[in-house]
Amino acid sequence: MKMWRLKAVRHKAARQGNDLEEIQLKRREREKALRQARKDKQLVSKRLLLDEDDDDDGEEEEERPMDTNSGEQILDLIPKLKQSGQERETHLKALSKALRNPAAQITFIRQENSMHLLVGFLSGSHAQCRLLAVQCLHALSQSNQPNVALACLPATPYLLTYLSGQSSKFTELCLYTLGNLCPDGDLVRDKLLAQGIILALANCLENQRQNLAMVEAVAFTLSQLLQAKDAAEKITQLVLLSSLPSLLLSVLTPDPQFGLAPTVECAWCLHYLTCSNVDNSALCALGALARCSSLLVSLGGAVSTGHKGEGIELLIWPLLRCVGNLASSGPVDDVSGRVLPATLCELALAFLPCRPALARECAWVLNNLTADSGASCSTLLDLDLVPALTQLLPFSQGINTMILRVLANIAHNRQEHVWQLARAGLLPALCATLRMADQEIVTLSLEVLFLLVARCPPVAEEFVRQKGLPLLEAIQYSGAEEMRLRATYLLEHCLPSLHTVDCT
Repeated sequence: MKMWRLKAVRHKAARQGNDLEEIQLKRREREKALRQARKDKQLVSKRLLLDEDDDDDGEEEEERPMDTNSGEQILDLIPKLKQSGQERETHLKALSKALRNPAAQITFIRQENSMHLLVGFLSGSHAQCRLLAVQCLHALSQSNQPNVALACLPATPYLLTYLSGQSSKFTELCLYTLGNLCPDGDLVRDKLLAQGIILALANCLENQRQNLAMVEAVAFTLSQLLQAKDAAEKITQLVLLSSLPSLLLSVLTPDPQFGLAPTVECAWCLHYLTCSNVDNSALCALGALARCSSLLVSLGGAVSTGHKGEGIELLIWPLLRCVGNLASSGPVDDVSGRVLPATLCELALAFLPCRPALARECAWVLNNLTADSGASCSTLLDLDLVPALTQLLPFSQGINTMILRVLANIAHNRQEHVWQLARAGLLPALCATLRMADQEIVTLSLEVLFLLVARCPPVAEEFVRQKGLPLLEAIQYSGAEEMRLRATYLLEHCLPSLHTVDCT
């Protein structure tokens, strides 16, 4: 019965199987949905850092109607910027605000030598003009037009150079500007990679690891790079060869005063690295699995005491993904390995009413843990967690299918686990799932039942006492073909001597 291990490993890698493109598409769609579900405006794909003197907040800025005179304002400002004088700073500040308008952005890049003018301020010796020039570029980086990002390329070498110095405010603007440009096409990303963005980010994180705002900015920019469709081929290996993975793990610690945002961004970076499946063993060697598991256990403790705030949920998402993807590449440390399965069960039950998708993620991680770890299977039984798992079987949205896979992994792992599962009340729960209308659920239930009754005759007798035979007979005559075949096989080969016995 190797099928359970193969299915679990395929789900883990998300890169194997005959329907590879479909799997990748579903994973990308799921990732997009999850990022949208985080409901934090600072975690969208583009970010706008407003000037501290600006009275508008981000939401009002986004909802402001387009200024029909923005193009004229740009045409008026460019000649003024070419003139010398103290009013340059005033004109640059006006330009940075005007460039938040999409029409103004297009007008600006179409003007001859406009970007050359801006780069001149960026590379000049006047500190305030450099800062204002970066603010202009930051406003341009908000554009969704690829040609705007391409027009900004002459400025990116300076943005990367400035990551090693200047003030924190200046460096943060450079980081978010680069991060906003990263999703705007292969040409932009390839240029940034050739210019050394990975090394620049690593050096910046190394030097600024005590500054949590900078940590968040570096992680945001890196996550933008790692979300590229071709990241596994072009980017992931370069990141793994750098110091970034170890640096990300070193700052993966929530700060009670600053908040969870930096840790959330670092965790998403680690997730994008693990789901690429390029070299997860290297990440495990750095302690990624142990670190993510330990932090997940800590968060589970907070949730169990009633803290189910949005912030904790935003961090739990990527940590679950990291642990699930790394589960086949390295061992969890002994302490977390024993507590982690219990934590996953607690999180699944806690978030089931309000976040069923999060409960499904917990079940997915349990599936991956139990697919390759006899210790995890034993832990679920030793801690009497099977009743908690069976509580999740009535729920759809992929939750019950994952739980059935977990139960199958346990039953397949060791023969003595079979009777322990039966004693924990699994048979009545299976009888309930065999009555469900979902064909996948019934098919998986039949597979789990086969593992139980074929390996332990007393369990077969108990199944009959639970009035399970009429359920199999009903499936045998009215179910889909695969279900009928499985039910028939059970009746003829696993329960032949009990098939006609009345055990009532």
